Amino acid sequence: MKVLVVALLCLVVTSATVKFNWYEVIRVYPKTSVQLNFIRHLEHSGKYDFWKTAATKGFADIMASKENMISLKSMLRVTGIRYSIFISDVQGKIDQINAIPRKEAGPKSSRYALTWDNYYQYETIREFCYALAQDYPDLVTLEVVGTSLEGRELVLLKISSGGEGKPGIFVDGGIHAREWISPATVTYMMREMVENYAAHPEVVDNVDWYFMPLINPDGYEFSHTDNRMWRKTRSTTSIAGCYGADPNRNWDFHWAEGGTSSYPCSEIYTGPVPFSEIEMANVRDAILARASQLRIYLTVHSYGQMLLIPWGYDAVYPEDYPELEELGLAATDALTAVYNTKYDVGCSGVIYGPAAGASDDWNKGVAGIKYSYTLELPDNGRYGFLLPATEIMPVAVETWEFFRVLAERISAN
Repeated sequence: MKVLVVALLCLVVTSATVKFNWYEVIRVYPKTSVQLNFIRHLEHSGKYDFWKTAATKGFADIMASKENMISLKSMLRVTGIRYSIFISDVQGKIDQINAIPRKEAGPKSSRYALTWDNYYQYETIREFCYALAQDYPDLVTLEVVGTSLEGRELVLLKISSGGEGKPGIFVDGGIHAREWISPATVTYMMREMVENYAAHPEVVDNVDWYFMPLINPDGYEFSHTDNRMWRKTRSTTSIAGCYGADPNRNWDFHWAEGGTSSYPCSEIYTGPVPFSEIEMANVRDAILARASQLRIYLTVHSYGQMLLIPWGYDAVYPEDYPELEELGLAATDALTAVYNTKYDVGCSGVIYGPAAGASDDWNKGVAGIKYSYTLELPDNGRYGFLLPATEIMPVAVETWEFFRVLAERISAN
């Protein structure tokens, strides 16, 4: 069976442009611990693409080809696990979204091509970062903290109005390649702080911000050019045709423990050793160089409308969980007040079960950053990773309030 899975995956990743005709996404509702463990076993097998992992009280979203979906549904019926259709035709949904007319909805600039009414590739995001640094030298400092495996720059922007002794907040986006709304939202936060500084100077005056909007650039670019559903990095393994590790299982804190896979074709493959992925090693070094200043670490993902708090390696609460929860609730309440988008706040390992080797755990457990969070952006039931570009501005505008509260609360302590 494993040989067959490898062969199928080899066929997929070597195609010039992957199509998802006859692929389906189903939403699965495990109700007992036995059913939940069965679903998590399927995730570790590498045969199915889990868009959303199984929650203790909730559901999992699973994509599979027509052939694999037939056997999956059969197993679910045998085990008594209820499911519903989330997306009946993945390629059809992609084509439908691509056909949506582009509406100018966000800020425009003559100095860079990036806008917030469309999704853009790596080079356009990089151009935007350089333009901010060039045009606003009193607020923005740009540093290249390394390159990706394929040679793309990993750009870090410090946004600061100067001064000493201010708390720092580190934000990264795009760790999982197919989560396009993440770098789109993070770049909007950067633009708002810099180009609209006069409207809310306190957000920058009281905090030093460090942004890396795209920390898996090779995978992200591949998701634009070859495979819209690509999640991992683009490193090679000993199994021909299987590329990449899960960059959010590659951090050296409880690495390769629960909720991971040692199988290179799995979507949650840990990599051969901690920080095997050069992109994550470079991000690690950038954080450690500033760790003494940093009070908050925020990694921006999608989807699910969740704010996840460590620990993720097991169903264990950190000792200071009430403090992390209180700040998280205040920030998500401010977000929800904009368009009534509901977010849940909770301990990652308790909600989803173990997912060891994640960046938020490492930043709290090793780098010593007290307030370490994973923000899962929208949506939660219609598009999943295929959120249309028309949703970028609503997501960005409401998420700005989340960022504003982080700055306000951390500078007051």
